[in-house]
Formats: sequence, structure tokens, C-alpha cells
Amino acid sequence: MNGRRPARRPHPRPQRGQATVELALVLPAVAAALLAVVQVGLVVRDQVLVVHAAREAARAAAVDPSDGAARDAAAAATGLDPARLRVALGPQRAPGDRLTVTVTYTAPTRVPLVGALVGDLRLRAEVTTRVE
Repeated sequence: MNGRRPARRPHPRPQRGQATVELALVLPAVAAALLAVVQVGLVVRDQVLVVHAAREAARAAAVDPSDGAARDAAAAATGLDPARLRVALGPQRAPGDRLTVTVTYTAPTRVPLVGALVGDLRLRAEVTTRVE
């Protein structure tokens, strides 16, 4: 070597405002993803409540053969909107037979932006129990 050091290149100056522009571009996508996660969580919660309502309706229908008892039990067991809740019982059977109860619920999409894209969802649960 000839004892000379290579010439240094000057450090590039950071461009001011670049981070702000990147944040402005990415923030709507991140916000939409967070809203979608919240909506999925609400739908999962509603599905768990629909399963619980179906179990309660089946328990009530096993003891009381009237349709009203199953509907009342399903509505009282959860905080779901009774206007969106439907309870269907299989054919009435004798004690010892199996009875199937189907609960359907139209879950509203409450989260802004996601609700407009997805719309209401239909959730369903079915429980079979023995008539007492």
C-alpha cells in the first residue's frame, strides 16, 4: 500500500419527514387490521353465547315441552338481542327420546368500517338432549 487512506464518503443526510409520510401511509392499514381483530373477537364472543343459549334452551325443553320455555331460557341465559335470536325445537317426543334444539342468531357487525364491509353474520348452535 502506498500509505494513503481511501477517501471517505460523506454520510447521507436523513430526509426530514420521511417517517411522517411512512406513518401516514401505514396507519390506515394498521387501524383497519385492529378494527377487524376487534370485530372477530365480538363475533367469537357472540358464538360462545349462542352455544350457551342452545344449552340452556335444551335444558328447558327437556323438562318443559312448550316452545316458549326454550325460547325464554335461551333469551334469559345470555345478553343477546332477543329480536335476533331464533330457537327451533325438533319434533316433540316422549320421555327418554332425544330432542334437538337449534339456536340461530344474527350477529350485528358493530365495528365501524368492518361492519360496512362484512355485514351481519348468522351464527348457529345445535344441542341434542334427552327428554325427561
